[in-house]
Amino acid sequence: MAARKRNPNGAGSIWQRKDGRWEGRVYVPQPDGTRKRKTIYGVTWEDCDEKRQELVRRDRQGIPTPTRSAKLSEWLPYWLEEYIKPQRKRTTYAKYEMHVRLYLVPQLGTRRLETLSTANVRRMVSAVTEQASAATAKESHRVLRTALTAACREELITRNVAQLVPAPRELRPWTLDESLAFLEAARPDPLYPAFVLAIALGLRRGEILGLHWQDVDFERRTLTVRRQLQRGTKELYVDTTKNRRARTVPLPLMCVAPLRWQRLRQAGQRAVAGTDWHDGDYVFTTRTGRPVEPRNLYRSFGRIAVAAGLPRVRLHDTRHGCASLLFAAGVAPRTVMEILGHSQIAVTMNVYTHVNDNHRREAMSHMDRLFKRRK
Repeated sequence: MAARKRNPNGAGSIWQRKDGRWEGRVYVPQPDGTRKRKTIYGVTWEDCDEKRQELVRRDRQGIPTPTRSAKLSEWLPYWLEEYIKPQRKRTTYAKYEMHVRLYLVPQLGTRRLETLSTANVRRMVSAVTEQASAATAKESHRVLRTALTAACREELITRNVAQLVPAPRELRPWTLDESLAFLEAARPDPLYPAFVLAIALGLRRGEILGLHWQDVDFERRTLTVRRQLQRGTKELYVDTTKNRRARTVPLPLMCVAPLRWQRLRQAGQRAVAGTDWHDGDYVFTTRTGRPVEPRNLYRSFGRIAVAAGLPRVRLHDTRHGCASLLFAAGVAPRTVMEILGHSQIAVTMNVYTHVNDNHRREAMSHMDRLFKRRK
């Protein structure tokens, strides 16, 4: 048989074994950035060479090919650095990294991608729910599902087992009465206007703290959301909104008076601070004009809710409550989507709307009215 041409450097090599089969070896990139030698086999030289060419193609495209199934403790950090960090916002990377570090690696890190089962994922969800909350477990489940989807695209696994496990149900958002009770309890707090915006407009925490006075138009009664204030590892920074678009929201009357009060209060603080005042035009500031720390807004929210004896929810859950109340009032889905700043209406409909018993009773009361007209 004619001698086979020698493959170029880096393209691997193929030879015939004593048992008649063909064997090849190619150095391939690993998920952790190293390179290891992978062995392939074929009944004929052509079979083995086809497998070799596929490995070389993946190598040239920068696709890792683990010599054995990578552990979750190897794949998840690699996925964060190579997929999330270059393409997503800093806040998204920080949130995903936190879930990987605190929940996913401790619970699933020793499991390999190919052997990860639905039972493993269910146990992780239960453990995180017990350790933190249902909302945290739901987010960890979403991070894992996204990471495994990337592994499927890279052909490291054939199925995403996280998609087969339902995410835990979150705590329900506050009802209208509970929201009113919170606002009444929060009235003496300096951040009361911020809480009004969260409940009435469904603004995100970063959007509230990123507001400038130039974004508030009292004459037209509108508020324009242009940016977010976020906390990085070492600093506060300004970022675009989540969907990278500005939106203008009409201000209900319940928001106007608190914002006017905030402006008067801030003017008094500016006079007291004098030359120590940091003029950044932020609506919500400390006594010296510096932006409010996002964590401090969340802590004040939780403290007031506990003192008022209300069910435990996150500040972000006020967005869910706002959406549900708007839908209950008959507001069109497209309008709710624009108010909340979603890029897709499916997010508004599937994630941010909740139906409680009062909504169901009100809906079914329409049946009484319809059938009474028949009599």
